[in-house]
Amino acid sequence: MALDIEKVRKDFPNLAARGRDDKPLIYFDNAATTFKPCQVISQTHHHYCHRTSNIHRGVHYLSEEATAEYEAARDKVRRLLNAKSLSEVVFTKGATESLNLLAQSYARPFLKPGDEILLSTMEHHANIVPWQMVREMTGCVIKVAPINDRGEIILEEYRKLLSSRTKIVSIVHVSNSLGTVNPVKGMIRDAHAVGAVFVLDSAQGISHEPIDVQDLDVDFCVFSGHKLYGPTGVGVLYGKEHLLDSMPPYQGGGDMILSVTFEKTIYNRLPHKFEAGTPNVAGVIGLGASIDYVTGLGWADIIVYKKELCTYGTKLFEGVDGLKLIGTAADKAPIFSFVLENVHPHDVGTLLDREGIAIRTGHHCTQPVMKRFGIPATSRASLTFYNTKEELDIFMRALRKVIGVFR
Repeated sequence: MALDIEKVRKDFPNLAARGRDDKPLIYFDNAATTFKPCQVISQTHHHYCHRTSNIHRGVHYLSEEATAEYEAARDKVRRLLNAKSLSEVVFTKGATESLNLLAQSYARPFLKPGDEILLSTMEHHANIVPWQMVREMTGCVIKVAPINDRGEIILEEYRKLLSSRTKIVSIVHVSNSLGTVNPVKGMIRDAHAVGAVFVLDSAQGISHEPIDVQDLDVDFCVFSGHKLYGPTGVGVLYGKEHLLDSMPPYQGGGDMILSVTFEKTIYNRLPHKFEAGTPNVAGVIGLGASIDYVTGLGWADIIVYKKELCTYGTKLFEGVDGLKLIGTAADKAPIFSFVLENVHPHDVGTLLDREGIAIRTGHHCTQPVMKRFGIPATSRASLTFYNTKEELDIFMRALRKVIGVFR
C-alpha cells in the first residue's frame, strides 16, 4: 500500500508552520534535522506530565514506570537494527558522541604507532575529528579513500588502502552533503578480510533504509534520534557485545557502576557501563515512539516514495541552466547539493527563505568534500517522505526567481 502523503503530513505540526514574512513553509532541510510527528511529541509530553522520574534506581511507581518505558525503547532499537541482544544497544547524546565514545574507549586504548584508520573523503567532520584526536594520542595513521566526480567512493582505491595495518574502517552510510548511498555490505566484508573493525556512521542512513546489523555483519553502528523524526539530544551506539565488553567506560559516574570504594570501582554490566549519569529519559522514550511511527508506515513504501522524489527532483535540477549538482551517484537519497553560476550559496539560501523555503547552505560539516570539488560551499535541499513533488515545483519556481535577480 502506497503512503498516503496528505495523511502523513497531518502528523507533523511543523509542516503547518509559516516561514519568513508569513509565507507557507516548505522545509527542505531534513538532512540537518527532521520534524517530529504528533506521536513522538505526545509521548515525550506524557512523560514530562505523568512519568517524570529518574530511572533504574528508584523503587517508587514513577521510577519503575519510567524505567520500563526507557528499556522498552532500547528493545525497539534492538529490533530496528536486528541486534542480537539488548546489551549491544547503548544510548548516547547522538551520533557524534557515539563516535567520540568509540574513538576514546575502543581506538585509543588499543591502537599503537603505525596502526591505520581508514576513512573516506565524504565523511562528516564528526567522523574525522575524533579519529584525528586518537591519532595525536596514539601515533596511528589515518588513510583516506578517494571519491569520483559523481561523489562515489572509488572501491578499487578503497580496497588498495586496506592492509594488515588497517585496524578500524569508519565510513558514512549515506552522505549528508552528496546524498550518496555507499555499498557498505561489501565494504564491511572487505574490511573484515584484513582483520579490521568496521564502524558505520548511519546518521543519515537510519532514515533512508532499514539497517540489519547482523546481515551487514557490522561491528559498530551509530545514529542520532533527531534524524529519525525523534527528539534531539539522544542517539545510539550499536556494538557487537564482545567488542563493547572489551572496552573501558567512556565516562564515570552514577549508573555505570556496581560498587564504588576509594580503593576500587566495579563497573556495571553492558550496556549500562557506557551510560553514566541521568540520561535523556524523555528523549529515549520519544525515540522509541519515532521507531514505532516509521515502522508503522512501512519501510518498503517509504523507500519507494523517496526514490520517486529523488528521480523527480533530479530531473528538475538538471533542467536549470547554470546549475551544477554536486553528488550524482547512481544510488542516492533525495539530497540535492548544488551550485549556481556566479551566485553564492548563502545568497541562494537567503532569497529562498524570503519565499518561505528552508534549505541549508555552507560546507555541511564536510569541508573535505568541498575541497574535492573545488568549491567553498553548496546549497542543499534535502527531502524526506513528508515532502511532495508539488513542493519541488514551488521550489524550482522560487529558484528561477533567484537566478533572475542575479542575471
